[in-house]
Amino acid sequence: MTTRTGIFAGENPFDLAHSWLKEAEAAEPNDANAVALSTVDAEGMPNARVVLLKDIEQDGFVFYTNYESAKAQELDASGRAAFVMHWKSLRRQVRARGLITREDGPQADAYYKSRSLKSRLGAWASRQSRPLESREVLLEEVDRISAEKGTDPERPPFWGGFRLTPLEIEFWADGEARLHDRFRWRREAPGAPWTVHRLNP
Repeated sequence: MTTRTGIFAGENPFDLAHSWLKEAEAAEPNDANAVALSTVDAEGMPNARVVLLKDIEQDGFVFYTNYESAKAQELDASGRAAFVMHWKSLRRQVRARGLITREDGPQADAYYKSRSLKSRLGAWASRQSRPLESREVLLEEVDRISAEKGTDPERPPFWGGFRLTPLEIEFWADGEARLHDRFRWRREAPGAPWTVHRLNP
């Protein structure tokens, strides 16, 4: 395994990603957990958008969305995705790509319940990614859902999590004269051992 010291030290990439995120939370002004998530549609056309990473587990990264959204349909169809987290304050980034599965059980229920009431009601009201006549129509739907669901709405059946189980993770740090430090962790399958290589900038 490639020798790594300083901010790259460690034998577990998920622990390393978690420690970098913790540093970013103290330095970034907004949404240190924002990731640019990339998918492809049925024609192979790429798509990218920013989502909020909600959990770094011991073998994956979890985020939540509407299962009827364009991103969710693309994730379900391909079963693969990639993301990048970039922190300008730290001049670092983490890239990951791998396999996608749904997180649609108690963990998703618990996260949904932890959100603000307005966000929970908004998840019911929004038909994410589909055409909307006006903002007024959306707000009217929020009011209707609020009256119907009350102050403790259950998680919508069309809303939940996705887990990206990476086959590749790269840690990148800005270097003087654009001579960046890059370490790529790669494995053949989930649960397989990692190999780590330093990459040219």
